[in-house]
Amino acid sequence: MLTQRQNKILQAIVRQYTATGQPVGSKHLAEKLPFKVSSATVRNEMGVLEEVGFVTKEHSSSGRVPSKKGYRYYVDHLLDPEVITDNDLVVIQNSLGTSFQKIDEIISHSADILSDLTSYTAFTLKPEQADVRLSGFRVVPLGNRKVIAILVTDSGDVESQAFTLPRNYDTDALQAVIRMINDQLVGQPLANVMKRLNDDIPLRVMHYMQSADGFLDLFDSVVSRAAREQFFVGGRLNLLDFSEKHDSVDLQTLYSLLDHNDQLSNLLDSNVSDDGVNVKIGSEISKDRALDNYSLITATYDVDQYGKGIIAVLGPTRMPYSRTIGLVNAFRQELAKRLLNFYRHYYDS
Repeated sequence: MLTQRQNKILQAIVRQYTATGQPVGSKHLAEKLPFKVSSATVRNEMGVLEEVGFVTKEHSSSGRVPSKKGYRYYVDHLLDPEVITDNDLVVIQNSLGTSFQKIDEIISHSADILSDLTSYTAFTLKPEQADVRLSGFRVVPLGNRKVIAILVTDSGDVESQAFTLPRNYDTDALQAVIRMINDQLVGQPLANVMKRLNDDIPLRVMHYMQSADGFLDLFDSVVSRAAREQFFVGGRLNLLDFSEKHDSVDLQTLYSLLDHNDQLSNLLDSNVSDDGVNVKIGSEISKDRALDNYSLITATYDVDQYGKGIIAVLGPTRMPYSRTIGLVNAFRQELAKRLLNFYRHYYDS
């Protein structure tokens, strides 16, 4: 257990290093501390902090820098969450005050806003609605055998996909199948719809058309898109700005992660907490060494009966934790308000 003075010195080291990126020396630190103490005393206390693994030296004559263990202790015991400025709040509110037509537009734009606010890479995941249900399905002809399939859910989401019908396709049979789909599946959760696509629906479709593969593939594709978790990433290129070593293999691994929703989903789900904002550092995030020099800040946002979503920020371990956590906390609250107003205005009126 550290003494009160050691706590203050470690806190000052972290704050100074995250602000400047330069190792912190005892003489400079003694001048910045809120109490009077000699540089020799500070040097001795820094030696104790080094022995317990909270700070390290980059080389023998340098000052100290926080270790990942030191960052962890700082976040858990010494962090004073920074109250965001009125200007930050105005920026968040104005950015989210844009007129949006779809939930996906709000969530996608939110990733860009959060990235701009923090200068890091941001992730947003739309509210999870496990019981979202099918409201309707139709196919609209576009001419030249082209059609567009449109699926609507009770949450207001609309998915569509263009498709070219085979030659001599029986359009009357297609319309009969669409009526059957709506009779059988409207009002059911999308998970049930996907299950029935593998069970009884193919046989039912065969009553109307000889070959159902093309239609079933189309319907399955649209349903899958509506049912899947939707992630949005803002500030992808920011990874290059704060990657300390610019290791090409590590960067390739990171960018691959951003392009795979299932991997990103597992990463965020395993690091999120219902207790507000959660901070994971280095190897705590993942077993992948490509994330060793990064910190991940995650938070849930609650939109009442419409579900819960996730926002997250990926940045260097040398990030200003107080400010970043303050921004993430304020942003999740404003995003929840914005989404709740959107749902109530468009779907409850």
